[in-house]
Amino acid sequence: MSKQAMREEAERLIRETMAKKALVIKQGNTRIEAVCGKCGAPNRVSAEKGVTRVKFACKECGHKQETL
Repeated sequence: MSKQAMREEAERLIRETMAKKALVIKQGNTRIEAVCGKCGAPNRVSAEKGVTRVKFACKECGHKQETL
């Protein structure tokens, strides 16, 4: 089975399931990969839908900051 055929099959199955109302698609929170401005440590921050800036404290040094 080619990739195109598999894509079409998956789309068909999703359409059929959504028509039966058995599958509900919801949007969840966004995960932002932020880097600390003080120590450079990577941080994973969760943001609500529609929010662009989130306040967080670095997991390594505790520096309080805001995502871009």
